[in-house]
Amino acid sequence: MSVTSTTGGLSLNEILANSSVKTNTTTDGLGAATNAASGNQELGKDAFLQLLVTQLKNQNPLEPQDNGEFVAQLAQFSSLEGITTLNDTVSGIAGNYNSSQALQASSLVGRSVIAPGDKAVVDTSKSLNGTVVVPAAVSSLSVKIMDKDGKTVRTIDLGSQKAGNSAFIWDGKNDAGTTVESGTYTFAASTTIDGKATSLITNLPATVSSVTISQTGGELMLNLAGLGSIALSKVQTIGM
Repeated sequence: MSVTSTTGGLSLNEILANSSVKTNTTTDGLGAATNAASGNQELGKDAFLQLLVTQLKNQNPLEPQDNGEFVAQLAQFSSLEGITTLNDTVSGIAGNYNSSQALQASSLVGRSVIAPGDKAVVDTSKSLNGTVVVPAAVSSLSVKIMDKDGKTVRTIDLGSQKAGNSAFIWDGKNDAGTTVESGTYTFAASTTIDGKATSLITNLPATVSSVTISQTGGELMLNLAGLGSIALSKVQTIGM
């Protein structure tokens, strides 16, 4: 038998359903927390906890929250707090990484590196050491060296080579044995593979003039004197 009031004839369930307990749900902390989490704002752990506490304060006494559901909400809160802590940790690691990059960058300026490319700033009073990337064994391999006008000043014949990096040295002289002017020269390595003329990659020396550090966590870029930029990961060798 249901319990009713002596004046209105309403059951206790109906009285509770129409009481201020339900009305306050949208006007107290629950509504405030919900509004705080709307729009462009994220639902942080503080707002999540406020929602959970407000839900418990305003639950129906005749239909309390199920234990399993409550435990699940606590688990969600714990996960949210763990993710927040993880984000803070990752942000700290990223900051340390950027600091490490800056320190690494300062030690590279002015140093010589060997990296993939077809141009090099050459001091012809000294010998230039480079390598050619050979994908498979070849019977003949040559390196042409051209000046700024595209004129071939020297052809170096390396003969047959095995797969790997084949080293070559240019003494700064042309085919006639005369030392040419210092400047920027282009290197073109070529061979024949399966009956087809094939251009190969050359690794040439360069000097690091400055370093660009990404503000978004990207890769360190080396600015090579007179040659442009190259990613640090592509550098083959770092010298003095």
